[in-house]
Amino acid sequence: MRALILAATALLLAGPALAGPVTLKANPVDGDGQVTLGDVFDGAGSASGVVIGARSGPSVVFEAGQLQAMARQSGLDWANPTGLRRVVVRHAAAAPAPATLAASSAPAAPAPVRATPVRSAYADRIISRNDIVEVAWEAAGVRLTISGRAEGNAAEGQRLAIRNLQSGRVFDAVATAPGQAIAGPAAQTFRTQQFAAR
Repeated sequence: MRALILAATALLLAGPALAGPVTLKANPVDGDGQVTLGDVFDGAGSASGVVIGARSGPSVVFEAGQLQAMARQSGLDWANPTGLRRVVVRHAAAAPAPATLAASSAPAAPAPVRATPVRSAYADRIISRNDIVEVAWEAAGVRLTISGRAEGNAAEGQRLAIRNLQSGRVFDAVATAPGQAIAGPAAQTFRTQQFAAR
């Protein structure tokens, strides 16, 4: 009987060490400025409500190692199988739609051009290699949004290669915001507008 009690006590005390595996969400978002493990990971279970950071702007960036450590403290195990360096969490209202094809009644307009000078925009990196990036492809009123991994660094308006997380294929896109890019005809329009603003 004493052995059973000791074993049960040991299991209770070792609870956090028994890490449950979780997977990173393809499009991590939060709605109230408080980023939780449930906002970032699928399968967080009872640890979903654990707050791991605050978002004061449109997005917040976590270092992958820091994210792993915070998950482990709450009994979760994220293996980071793709070797990400950073994870971007955006405001739910500003995040792109899920990866579905949707026909709209009118052609979607390209993302608005920021008023900052082109030279200063190019000087500031907004996407780093191995970041998870949401890429929007727009043409003839059809919009498709997918998640990919950046193969290099880019400032706003710069081209970069993106690897599709599902197919493994690499394609070109243009960086538009932290963790966001566009591809297809809209990408060329975006670059043309930036050069014209000089």
